Amino acid sequence: MLLFSVLPPALGKPVDPRLVAAFRKQIDAFNKGLALRDPPVAPLRIPFEGASLPAYFIPAVGHESAVRPLVICTNGYDASVTDMYFASVVAVTARGYHCLVFDGPGQGEMLIEHSTALRPDWEAVVRSVVDFALTISIVDPTRIALSGWSLGGYLAPRAASGEHRLGACIADPGLWSMVSGLRAFCIKLGVPAEAAVNPGEIDQPLLERMWQVITHDRKLRWTIVQRGFWVNGVENLRDYLRCIETFTMDHRAALIRCPTLITHAEDDPLAASAETFFDALRCPKELIRFSSAEGAGSHCEMMNRSSVNRRTLDWLDAVFDSR
Repeated sequence: MLLFSVLPPALGKPVDPRLVAAFRKQIDAFNKGLALRDPPVAPLRIPFEGASLPAYFIPAVGHESAVRPLVICTNGYDASVTDMYFASVVAVTARGYHCLVFDGPGQGEMLIEHSTALRPDWEAVVRSVVDFALTISIVDPTRIALSGWSLGGYLAPRAASGEHRLGACIADPGLWSMVSGLRAFCIKLGVPAEAAVNPGEIDQPLLERMWQVITHDRKLRWTIVQRGFWVNGVENLRDYLRCIETFTMDHRAALIRCPTLITHAEDDPLAASAETFFDALRCPKELIRFSSAEGAGSHCEMMNRSSVNRRTLDWLDAVFDSR
């Protein structure tokens, strides 16, 4: 979390050299820390569409050379492997699972170093990750789970809808699409509800009015113009709106076959569609709620990650034991 908490104004295109330098220092420190583990963990590369994704394979604590189930952790919007490591990987490996964590398109190194934009078809990304996982001799090929947090709550189930070698999927929270929140945002900026149904096709005068509001608000300008355009690989507001519309589980949810866990944190705006998502699933499924009273009601249960790790891994234990 150090990188973006120190340099949030530096996000965007062209990529600020200070951001690149800070990112490299962060990864260098991360690599040095992992090298001190017993056995040491070294950075890896996953072949992907003529390039490669940065990754780390962290073996289960106490089972470093044994064949064990694997949890693949996928990150969220413009996040990096370091975030996921401390939020989930430590707990996963302590529970006895091997873990594979990576930066995909629009995340970490792929965004900052290579300007590779986020993409909705995460099944294509995870297919390469699973291919790589199956080359690791101590991975049980029949027990591979995919877990995603934040936007990963969309990316993980989207991947599971097309990658059927997965034995389980965890979406924290279950996120149906990026466009639902965008529609409400458009309406708040003065777009009529009927026009906000398809944000990418908003009439030009309305689009220009939205643009004026966005560019004259520091937070909105940073969120959409600097960060959003950069992560999604677009140059203008209309293309941004059209791009966001493609991140959806429409016509995809029913394709998920593996047991799937959906989380719902009480005060997390991204969890607004979790129940609808859960109802649409046709696979074995479970919904786990987290409350503010237990300190787990915020986005990704950040004030009580131990609770979400414990309960989701309890669920995964039961799923894989039953197999």
